[in-house]
Amino acid sequence: MKRSFLLLSCLMLAGLVMAQTPPATWQEHWFEHNQLLNRKFYDNDVAVYYDNDVSNSVTWPNAFAGDVWRYTKSVYGSFGTDPHLFAIFHTNKYSGGHPSTYFDASHDNRNVIDVGPGPWTSGAGNDLDIVTHEVAHIVEGASKGVKNSPAFGIWGDSKWAEIFIYDVYRGLGRTSDVTRWYNLMINGTSSFPRANTYWFRDWFYPIYSAYGGTQTLNRYFTLLAQYFPKSGSQYSRGMNWGEFVHFWSGAAGVNLKPLATTAFGWPASYETQFNQARIDFPFTYPDGAVTVYKNCSYGGYAIPLLPGSYTLAQLQAKGILNDDISSVRVRSGYKVTLYQNDNFGGTSLVKTADDDCLVNDGWNDVASSLIVANTVTVLSETPATVATQIIEEAATTRKGFDIYPNPVGNVLNLSTGEDLSGSMIRVFDIGGRQVLQGKVTANRIDVSALSKGTYMLVLTSGGKSVTKRFVK
Repeated sequence: MKRSFLLLSCLMLAGLVMAQTPPATWQEHWFEHNQLLNRKFYDNDVAVYYDNDVSNSVTWPNAFAGDVWRYTKSVYGSFGTDPHLFAIFHTNKYSGGHPSTYFDASHDNRNVIDVGPGPWTSGAGNDLDIVTHEVAHIVEGASKGVKNSPAFGIWGDSKWAEIFIYDVYRGLGRTSDVTRWYNLMINGTSSFPRANTYWFRDWFYPIYSAYGGTQTLNRYFTLLAQYFPKSGSQYSRGMNWGEFVHFWSGAAGVNLKPLATTAFGWPASYETQFNQARIDFPFTYPDGAVTVYKNCSYGGYAIPLLPGSYTLAQLQAKGILNDDISSVRVRSGYKVTLYQNDNFGGTSLVKTADDDCLVNDGWNDVASSLIVANTVTVLSETPATVATQIIEEAATTRKGFDIYPNPVGNVLNLSTGEDLSGSMIRVFDIGGRQVLQGKVTANRIDVSALSKGTYMLVLTSGGKSVTKRFVK
């Protein structure tokens, strides 16, 4: 009896292993695809297939596609019962690529990335990006056991993929690709939802950097699966803009309406949708990392602020008057640095916890600019910075001003027709912390004491200020 049971168990296990072994060939039968594919490699996580025009000398997908898929599953969980990603490569056909998921009978209920036109011989740059891009679509379309992507109508084909690719390269420790991808994305613009929208710079990267990185991306899909309307195992509709901001606020753990306003604008329809979303999907989050108040004991106006740097003009735009702050609330993990003068000048005061009356510090109605920052820098090792987290361009800027070389070694040169000797300079790191302060000497700044990273230079002279980003 025991022997029969053992034999039956072995047969069942063998059947399971055979069922999970990718086929040696696979006939395409979707869209215009009709190639007979040959399996070139497989392990427990990935199966790589080529058509007959892909050179057998191309082997980098074996490791890379597997690494991307293993990392993806470690973050977002499993995608169906078959652990494999089926990675299909074509040469000289099928421009671009497409994904499919285990929900789709069209691709035999497999998680698939199908890419072309090749020839895939570099194993770098776009070769890597397109593979990771298609995996991003599997994540958005099949995470947490639910089919479809309610946000696709908002972020389209590539905006989610941009931050996903950045995170994957970081997670895999591909430092040069992190830098390369960041530089490709940081100034990229879109015409949706309005002209000159910086999706990566003004939305996803600030969220990623300030509010938890990888975990925040995963929390978005967890909240979506928990709360968003479904019909069976698929989402039943797309989301509107207010719902989009609400779900990302829930993932970040803070009200992202101010960030969304900067990134996308905030018409009345968004406000209505956002307020309704907070009713329909009752997960909560605080309204700011720091809240400033007009009066002591948290009285008068209450203005929530996300991590970022705020000149006097930016404070006034939010309804905060000059020399008017009397108390502050500071969420755990954040700090606020108050400055006596505009453009982060004069004496300063740092608060890492609530203070119901700044009178005790001699700071009642004193602040003219401030910086909100994390007390722990999430991305201290990255070669990038958050545009909204450090210093934004000042209200009055100096024309014809530039800095070089960038990246810099030990000396940063200021390119301008003016003699800036004696001008005040401040340098801030990725977390918004001031790391250097002094005066310019002969239009040169000694930055030899700074460690490698990305910084923001703020130069103030003659009542005017300018900011410039540089990398060391």
